[in-house]
Amino acid sequence: MKTTGTFRKACLAAALACAAVAALAARQGREPAKLRLVSPAESSYLAGTVRLLAEIQPAAAAADVTRVTFFADGTQVCAPAAPPFECEWDAGERIRSHQIRAVASMRDGTRLVQTVVTKTLEYVEAVDVDLVQVTAVVTDDGGRFVTGLTQKDFAVSEDGKPQRITNFTDGNTPLELVAAVDVSGSMQAALPDTKKAAAKFIGAIEERDRVTLIGFNDNIFTLARRSTDAAVRDRAIGRLAAWGGTALYDVIARSVELLAGQGGRQSLVLFTDGDDQSSHVAVEDVLTQVEGSDAVIYAIGEGRAVREKDLQKLLERITKTSGGRAFFTDAANSRDEAFAAILDDLHHQYTLAYPAPHDKRDGTWHRLTVTAGGGKYRVRARQGYRLTPKPATQP
Repeated sequence: MKTTGTFRKACLAAALACAAVAALAARQGREPAKLRLVSPAESSYLAGTVRLLAEIQPAAAAADVTRVTFFADGTQVCAPAAPPFECEWDAGERIRSHQIRAVASMRDGTRLVQTVVTKTLEYVEAVDVDLVQVTAVVTDDGGRFVTGLTQKDFAVSEDGKPQRITNFTDGNTPLELVAAVDVSGSMQAALPDTKKAAAKFIGAIEERDRVTLIGFNDNIFTLARRSTDAAVRDRAIGRLAAWGGTALYDVIARSVELLAGQGGRQSLVLFTDGDDQSSHVAVEDVLTQVEGSDAVIYAIGEGRAVREKDLQKLLERITKTSGGRAFFTDAANSRDEAFAAILDDLHHQYTLAYPAPHDKRDGTWHRLTVTAGGGKYRVRARQGYRLTPKPATQP
């Protein structure tokens, strides 16, 4: 019996040794793991709730990570142990410089470290500074996206007066997306195709981007909140059923509110027939809210919106105001083309920001003009903005 036990131990030791050698060979045969701080970006401006996000490259190397620890100005914020390596941090109301560090602890005892330093506005006083954010898509005369532009390539004017751009990012920054699916009774016939379309579109969103999935009819219900899990979103879409009226304006207002506190790139994609029947918010009020939002809105017109011009004009007005686009089709091929166009937009967005040159939140409309490359390119961006009063602070 003793001999048998010794033999088994020897076999086990040999097997473990072989496994260790195989694991080492596998690691040596692939490129070294690297840590990349995706958000925030170097030299960006931070205020309010900030998303901290790190990636391990190549993706297979994430299995060798035991945790990624985030530090902000020397203080530990969080230490997620599995992908996505992310959490939220409150950067405060004032825009000042911060040092953000991510440390990946590897199973072999080594560490990967990356640090970024964000910027401050030199003239920030002890009062709030409103930043006007503009998301821009740039194309040439042939409709091809123009990439590789820098902050110096852009010019922004407000009410005809040039503004100094203080913040600039390209399409490599993470996206906050709200996808709102119309499940009202008027969508009964179109809903099966709409569900397939929504699942296909959301499935093509990059893994690092957060998606909040909303269903709406008379009511608004959140199906998946800021999720990066494709399986969760697919299950939520599969459970959708058509009933009730349509509160389109209400869901736009609610979606804009959800995006308002997130910062960075923000977009809303609507899957709807555009036939509002039940909203408490008036269309002009919702347009005013869109004008005060940083979110770019896209619409996929389904059902009646494919046939009725009035519904198309409404959706075009809402999306154009934000710098987005509206598409109307019930053909699978054309719908795929619309999805590709929106995804291309999302992947080729530049985000510019500058301090508002006035301090009155009186709802006044301010016209914006954005040019790129000295005017030789075409730029699609929001047409203007309003600074509306902030909600009263609760005691």
